[in-house]
Amino acid sequence: MPATDKDLPLRDDIRLLGRLLGDTVRDQEGHDVFAVVEHIRQASVHLSQSPDSELDPATRAELEAILNNLPRDSMLSVIRAFSYFLHLANIAEDQHHIRRRRAHDLAGSVPRAGSLKFALDRVQEAGVSVGKIRDFFDVALVSPVLTAHPTEVSRKCILKCQHEIAGLLDQRDRMRLTPEEQEDNDVTLRRAVLRLWRTRMLRPTRLAVVDEIKNGISYFDDTFFAELPRLYGQLQDLLLKRFPGEDWQLPPFFRVGSWIGGDRDGNPFVTADILKTTLRLQSTAVLDFYLGEIHALGAELPLSQLLLQVSPALAALAESSPDHSPHRADEPSRRALTGIYARLSATARSLDQHEALRHAVGEGQPYANSAGLQRDLEVLVDSLVEHGAALIAAGRLRRLVRAVQIFGFHLAPLDLRQNSEVHERTVAELLARAGRIDSLPAYAALDEERRVALLCEEIVSPRPLYSPHLEYSDETNGELAIFFAARELRARYGNAALPNVIISKTDGASDLLEVALLLKEAGLLKPSAGANAPELTINIIPLFETISDLRNSPAVMRRLFALPAYRALVASRANEHEVMLGYSDSNKDGGFLTSGWELYKAEVELARVFADAGVRLRLFHGRGGSVGRGGGPSYLAILAQPAGIVSGQIRITEQGEVISSKYANPEVGRRNLEILAAAALEATLLDLEHETEPQAYRAVLEQLSERAFRAYRGLVYETEGFNRYFRESTPITEIAGLNIGSRPTARKASGRIEDLRAIPWVFSWAQCRLMLPGWYGFGSAVEAWLKDHPDGLEMLRRMLGSWPFFRTLLSNMDMVMAKADLAIASRYADLVSDASLRNEIFGRLRAEFERTRHYLLAIEQQDELLADNPLLRRSIRNRFPYMDPLNHLQVELLRRHRAGDATEPVDERVRRGIHLSINGIAAGLRNSG
Repeated sequence: MPATDKDLPLRDDIRLLGRLLGDTVRDQEGHDVFAVVEHIRQASVHLSQSPDSELDPATRAELEAILNNLPRDSMLSVIRAFSYFLHLANIAEDQHHIRRRRAHDLAGSVPRAGSLKFALDRVQEAGVSVGKIRDFFDVALVSPVLTAHPTEVSRKCILKCQHEIAGLLDQRDRMRLTPEEQEDNDVTLRRAVLRLWRTRMLRPTRLAVVDEIKNGISYFDDTFFAELPRLYGQLQDLLLKRFPGEDWQLPPFFRVGSWIGGDRDGNPFVTADILKTTLRLQSTAVLDFYLGEIHALGAELPLSQLLLQVSPALAALAESSPDHSPHRADEPSRRALTGIYARLSATARSLDQHEALRHAVGEGQPYANSAGLQRDLEVLVDSLVEHGAALIAAGRLRRLVRAVQIFGFHLAPLDLRQNSEVHERTVAELLARAGRIDSLPAYAALDEERRVALLCEEIVSPRPLYSPHLEYSDETNGELAIFFAARELRARYGNAALPNVIISKTDGASDLLEVALLLKEAGLLKPSAGANAPELTINIIPLFETISDLRNSPAVMRRLFALPAYRALVASRANEHEVMLGYSDSNKDGGFLTSGWELYKAEVELARVFADAGVRLRLFHGRGGSVGRGGGPSYLAILAQPAGIVSGQIRITEQGEVISSKYANPEVGRRNLEILAAAALEATLLDLEHETEPQAYRAVLEQLSERAFRAYRGLVYETEGFNRYFRESTPITEIAGLNIGSRPTARKASGRIEDLRAIPWVFSWAQCRLMLPGWYGFGSAVEAWLKDHPDGLEMLRRMLGSWPFFRTLLSNMDMVMAKADLAIASRYADLVSDASLRNEIFGRLRAEFERTRHYLLAIEQQDELLADNPLLRRSIRNRFPYMDPLNHLQVELLRRHRAGDATEPVDERVRRGIHLSINGIAAGLRNSG
């Protein structure tokens, strides 16, 4: 009974929001539309509660008849109603997570896994010394990196309205409201739901890159500015309590990075001008934040030196201020802050041609860098601490100092990314124009060893290849402009603003050497001169994506470290080197099981190569939102890394709708930031149980992977007609027309699955509820392996119990299969015009799904999916009745849309209905792309 009672507030919130939405539909669309929506809802709920929906043909037939015969205008209202309900249910669930966390904290419960308290408890119990903990923070880097990959289908104004609704629910939960306050909350909630209903859910035009940049920055305004400094403060306070007498001045080891505005792989709209705009917008945002905080501190610190002594440094800072008001003559802190504000205002004007919202008192000298601002703020902190007011210093002022440490004048470190093929063409043209090779094709014709030799020769040469007096192609000019702009922007905002260059589709040492050569041309790599060693001022990061690239990655890095020219560059970067691993494309290339296993093996082998070379390895995990793109719970994923791999440093991409689900709500955001920090701490400092997983486990997984790879490739790339089946049975074509990002859905306009981006590939399978990239091939692999090993099931169960990597792999597959629905997927299969193709391929899909489900449950020794996660199972089952009608209507609209005569204009209501249904289904699945 207690387990039921604790979820009662969640059910109450969902009922409340559902009732308000229903009232809004009735008031705004009329009783007839409301009656249809309610009839569909009741029938769908009844159907989902049947032990086997196939045994209730009358209800199913009734529901399908209603849905199929809906007038188009009513259909749009029904789609919007169910979509908004799923959005509202997400809000209620997020608030319930916050509620339950607070309840545990109030009750003094044992710290939960994923919290900093839990991590530090484990570290202390393991007897880790203070020295080792200090060593961790000295080298630590934990960095979630926001990307603009287009699976976020919600507009920002919709998200802001949802945030307001979350705040109103939170108010009802935390406060005992008077009748008047309760009435005001009710009316405000109703008003917010009405605004939501009357706000356009879809964008009329495709997002521009600048829109994506502004969306990314908004998460700093909403969450990161406040919650990252709080996270540091929380961790520092915990360390002081556990290890009193120690000085825990933590370095800024936790940073939020970004690709938005710097990732031009397949995105022709990211240019040098966009790069400059990105840094200007980021800088403007962070400087506005600092200015607002300093203004607020001025109101908080009217401290009189008649009542509180001040340090000589603070007295001097106040004296240098342009604030000479006699009313504040005895308030040095306020006068110092006025001077800081004036200088920061001048900095905004100088850096970004941006005027502060509030005019400064007098003129100030711009800060040369953020370190100068930090020093001035620390003068205030030191004076307060020295004279008995440390408690005051530990509030807003301490958080602002920490923010300046974290965000500088650039806000977020921005990565540059481009495809290796583009770099190759750019270098080839530079070499040809400079006369180093005969022609552009001559470079492409060189084998890898000859390329490496030529590039190493050019990297160490002080002679440039580029000349402003020669003509180059538009592509080469564009690429060079990016690197020239990067040099300019680093000089303006600091090297931390643009620290990395990432190379997509890396498959050889020459790919990194080509980038090194381009950096040399831009002045970001300084070749050796005389006694001076060469200096690389920016990180070069290979991205290994396909299965073959992952397998080849250790050899590529070993070859690079053997090159004196490149090894000298690594030495200039303090013998640290980052490698990025592509979860998305490896999954699309080889399937879920093989992708996971090849990523794991690559990490282990890379660690050996780096250790042999005396280079510190940092891994950048290119995870997506869905399991099919390497998603899943971050905490478990980090702890499941091979032993010794994290070593205090980890970067992870945060993509698509996952960004809003994790970071739109500040409290949820703080929890997700804490999880990353806690996992990095545990994975580095503890001797985790998988450190000595038996070699036999690895051998088993190797054999399973080989079989799963053959099954996956056999279906996706070797079955004739599969591409046609995919394009007709999923809304991939319609997703391409949805205005959810600036990037095209394919790298090339070929129509081949190979050239399709992994994001729309996974997103399409999620929409039709098949979720193929998250499970296909596992069942066939286990079945074939067990034929050769009749007693092998016990081995697989031991692996599940004692190997976190295998356990996490199966847990993620369990989750994605629980979200799949073969009955729904079969309706999408009916869209395939070739009946024999449809029956053959869907028959294979159904058989593999049942096979995978059977063996997954057998290994887990469970009777149903998500047996060990009842909360998620309940959440998914509660959503299905509201998702199923959306899927049915989407299929019907796809059928109508595709049956139209090419000579007739497209019915915009049908197209809009398809796009609205995509939004709603994505909201219901939450991690779909």
